[in-house]
Amino acid sequence: MADTRVLNEGDTTMQAPQQYTHSTVWKDLLAVVKIGIVNSNLITTFTGLWLALHFMGKGFLDNLHIVFFTLFGSAFIIAGSCSLNNYIDRDIDYLMERTKSRPTVTGRMDPKRVLWLGIFLVTIGTLSLLMTTLTAAIIGLIGVFTYVFLYTMWSKRNNTLNTVIGSISGAVPPVIGWTAVDSSFHVVPLVLFLLMFIWQPPHFLALAMKRTEEYRAAGIPMLPVVHGFGITKRQMVVWVACLLPLPFYLFSLGIPFLVIATLLNIGWLALGLAGFKMKDDLKWAKWMFIYSLNYLTILFVAMVIVTID
Repeated sequence: MADTRVLNEGDTTMQAPQQYTHSTVWKDLLAVVKIGIVNSNLITTFTGLWLALHFMGKGFLDNLHIVFFTLFGSAFIIAGSCSLNNYIDRDIDYLMERTKSRPTVTGRMDPKRVLWLGIFLVTIGTLSLLMTTLTAAIIGLIGVFTYVFLYTMWSKRNNTLNTVIGSISGAVPPVIGWTAVDSSFHVVPLVLFLLMFIWQPPHFLALAMKRTEEYRAAGIPMLPVVHGFGITKRQMVVWVACLLPLPFYLFSLGIPFLVIATLLNIGWLALGLAGFKMKDDLKWAKWMFIYSLNYLTILFVAMVIVTID
């Protein structure tokens, strides 16, 4: 679909269809499904699945079909949820620098097609998860419901708890991975859920601090917009402090993991406390955001590495 704004610009009319190549279409599609979010969540999904196989004494190669349906299904429901998020938020995305170039804002993709794409992806993803266990599919749908309805349509536009509520959907991927192998209760998927749930507020609040004026312009009541940087920084530190005891519930992963996780937690807490002395709040927020990304990657990769037989 050509960008009508380009088509209306005089002598560029004949060039526009050539400029909108297959490569551009693919790029727009990846932007709509938020491929970065899909990839990062697949890391946590795989970790949950890997740990379930490890603790249940099941071989990875013997269960490749479960691995495939779990990752395929998770990727599709996450991509579908992100597509629905793009469809719903197109009325405010144009106000923010970070989102104003989305295909749903520029007109490069028809909003109705994005809506149906989201529904299609969620449906196929759910069917794929049903090929593993019913529990995994239900948890996947809980994540979709939380992200699309409770976060995107309601809390994001109405109250400062939007970050906390949105954290529920971001915390379910490792639980999907685990329950695709084992549907019975186990402390490990609970701890994985809590790790992801508690990690998200300081991660996204750091981003909100960096983009405060954009959120203000869009009328989104993020915590730093409504209550300022001081309260936001204190809440971020509290959330990070809550991560400290969680690695000890994964003691069965071994001392090396416990040491790595504890050092990561202490490092993040130290950086958070340093923010009360730093004069440049935005610089501190940038460091907190970068640290949070590395924290998550190192922590979940470490879980896999320490359980390789």
